[in-house]
Amino acid sequence: MRVFVSVVDLGSQSAAADHLELSRPVVSRYLAELEDWVGARLMQRTTRRLSLTAAGQETLPRCRQMLELAGDLQAAVSTPNDAPRGELRISVSTSFGQAQLMDAVADYVKRYPGVKIDLQMLDRTVNLVDERIDLAIRTSNDLDPNLIARRLTVCRSVICASPAYLHLHPAPQHVQELSQHNCLTHSYFGRSLWHFDVAGEVVSVPVQGNISANEAMTLQRAALAGAGVAMLPTYQAAGALRSGELIRLLPQAKPRELNLNAVYTSRKHMPATLRSMLDFLAERFTAEPIWDQDLL
Repeated sequence: MRVFVSVVDLGSQSAAADHLELSRPVVSRYLAELEDWVGARLMQRTTRRLSLTAAGQETLPRCRQMLELAGDLQAAVSTPNDAPRGELRISVSTSFGQAQLMDAVADYVKRYPGVKIDLQMLDRTVNLVDERIDLAIRTSNDLDPNLIARRLTVCRSVICASPAYLHLHPAPQHVQELSQHNCLTHSYFGRSLWHFDVAGEVVSVPVQGNISANEAMTLQRAALAGAGVAMLPTYQAAGALRSGELIRLLPQAKPRELNLNAVYTSRKHMPATLRSMLDFLAERFTAEPIWDQDLL
C-alpha cells in the first residue's frame, strides 16, 4: 500500500523506488501483489504517465487510511520515553520562515534527531490535504473552520522607513499623511488600504506606491534601500528597528494585529511527532512575543 500511494503521489515507479529506497523491480512486484489482492487493475501504465483506473481511485483513499492507522498504532504502543521520529512537512510564509521558524526547527531537530523536517516556504495558502502538509504556520484572524488551529502568539506590525528616505521626505505626523508618501505594499495584504487602531478607533488609510511584493522580506529590503514607507511585521523588522536601519513612524497608530497559528487537519489519530512539534512551538512562541520586548 505504501508503494502504491508513493507511486501515485510522485508520479512514477522510478521516483517511488528512489523515495522508498527500493529497486524498480521490487516496486513493480509490490504493485502487482496489491492488484492481485484487490482483484483489479489499479493503474494504467504507459511510458509517459500513470493514470488511476476506477478501481485505483476507490483503493487510493482507503490505502491512505490504512497507512495512517498503521502509523497511529506504532505511535500508540511506543513507550512515553520514546523520542519522536519520522518526517513532518511544514508550510510557512517565507518571511516568518526565514525570520523565526528556521531557528526553531533547527533547535527542534537538535532535541529530536530522529525527526526529519520538510519545510515548505510558500507565500500562498496551501491545501493541507492535497499537498500532504502536516502542519501550516499561518498569520490570520480568519481561518478555515474545517481545520484545527492552535494559537501560538500575536503578530504585530509597524510603519517604518529608512533614515535616507526620511531625509528627503518629512516623516508623517498623522496616519492620513501616509497617502502622500510612497508606500511599499504587500500584494495580498493591505495593498491599497492600511488599517489602524488610533485611540481606540479603527482608521483606514488609502495608500499607493511604486513597489509591491508578495512577501515581506522583499518589502523590508526595499525600505532599507530608501524606496519608501513600509508596514512590516515586528518578528522580521525588530533587528533593523533596534539598530536604527529603520525608523518607526506613527507610534500612536497601531496596525491591525493578527494571530500566529499552527494549523493542522485533525486532532484524531494525531502522530506523536506532530504533537511534539506543536508543544515545542507553543513553548517557544509565547503569548507575548520575545521579539517585541523593549520595542513597542
